[in-house]
Amino acid sequence: MSTTQTTDVDVSAAGDSAGVGQAFRDYVNRVKGGDVGSLPAILGLVALIILFSILQRDVFLTILNFANLINQGTAIIVLAMGLVFVLLLGEIDLSAGFAAGTAAAILAVALTSWGWAWPIALAAALLTGTVIGLIIGLLVARLGIPSFVVTLAMFLALQGVMLLIIGDGGTIGIQSDVILAVMNKNMPIWAGWLLWAVVSAGYALVTWRAIAGRRKAGLRSTATSVWAFKVIALTVLAGVGVWLLSQERQILNNGKTSCPVDGEAPIGCIPVIRGVPWAVLVIIVLLVFLTFVLSRTSFGRHIYAVGGNSEAARRAGISVKGIKTYCFMICSTLAAVAGVLIASRDNSVSPTTGGAQTLLFAVGAAVIGGTSLFGGRGRIADAVIGGLVIAVIANGLPLVTQQSGIQFVVTGLVLLVAASVDALSRKRSTTG
Repeated sequence: MSTTQTTDVDVSAAGDSAGVGQAFRDYVNRVKGGDVGSLPAILGLVALIILFSILQRDVFLTILNFANLINQGTAIIVLAMGLVFVLLLGEIDLSAGFAAGTAAAILAVALTSWGWAWPIALAAALLTGTVIGLIIGLLVARLGIPSFVVTLAMFLALQGVMLLIIGDGGTIGIQSDVILAVMNKNMPIWAGWLLWAVVSAGYALVTWRAIAGRRKAGLRSTATSVWAFKVIALTVLAGVGVWLLSQERQILNNGKTSCPVDGEAPIGCIPVIRGVPWAVLVIIVLLVFLTFVLSRTSFGRHIYAVGGNSEAARRAGISVKGIKTYCFMICSTLAAVAGVLIASRDNSVSPTTGGAQTLLFAVGAAVIGGTSLFGGRGRIADAVIGGLVIAVIANGLPLVTQQSGIQFVVTGLVLLVAASVDALSRKRSTTG
């Protein structure tokens, strides 16, 4: 047996012997060292679900509310995904909310006033977001203007652009069944289970190939038992979610019955509402693709390098200005995607689309999920986890109290706690 083969066997055996217990102890040590990741957000999400389940069990713990929670959080999650790219650089984009609104306004006008087909109108909306990001990136990276100032100026300017496009107090309806279906329709039952199978098998295959690659290179790798535990946990949780969403979630009363899926529907019947929302597919596709970009490409590694130490990255030959420009372009393009989702859910676009607390919730989602405000640390998954926390707060609090001010107070406190955890963990990891 060659030396290389012996090393491979030893590493594999060492990885397997570590087991779930050792992996858990290693994780605890990382947390003590300041690498908390998404742990606070996950614990907070579980605590909020338990709290609202106790206070409003008959309303919060329903399949209908579960589906509504997904739809409520989708646009915020996508907007937060874009902000992760900017936050990784230690920058900020205050205009992302109105960039979403501006792109949605272009979409609505293209569909209604210009009569464009939905693919062309959608492309125009996404291109609008890309151009906005390009302008911001050039001003920040090339001229050296602080991102706070540039994006604050764009925050104000884009509000004006939306008013010019839509008009004061105006509303433009979305005239496209395809666009409206994204946030208002559900997959067929078989498609939901197919998505579950693809996601579960894909996760198992990709993670196993990563483990096998590290073992072949003689590097420390995840134990097989830990890998199996993660795969089983994901498969079970996703399966439970698909099963719940596949149930009829329409509330029937007064003797009414659900309309049949096929055949002639009787008068007064209630349409069947079941299946995984199409919005879930949007989130999964973006999560997989953007995670691949950040973790498996040189571009992603350069983003982390610039966020960790821009001067060191520059001396290493990385185009810092180019990275910053591209990240702002990605952020605004994803903001445009979020704008399309908001327009689809609201069935229309108004001058307030993307405004109000949309940006604040998106920034809060990214930070609450574990993305550092100081740059250099964060994942796309953070946006998903943080977005779920924000969605649960926005969904659960109105069921407990009608005072909208409490929602802002609670969300602000959660964001403050997340920022404090980020600062403390960063301090501990530095001193440690």
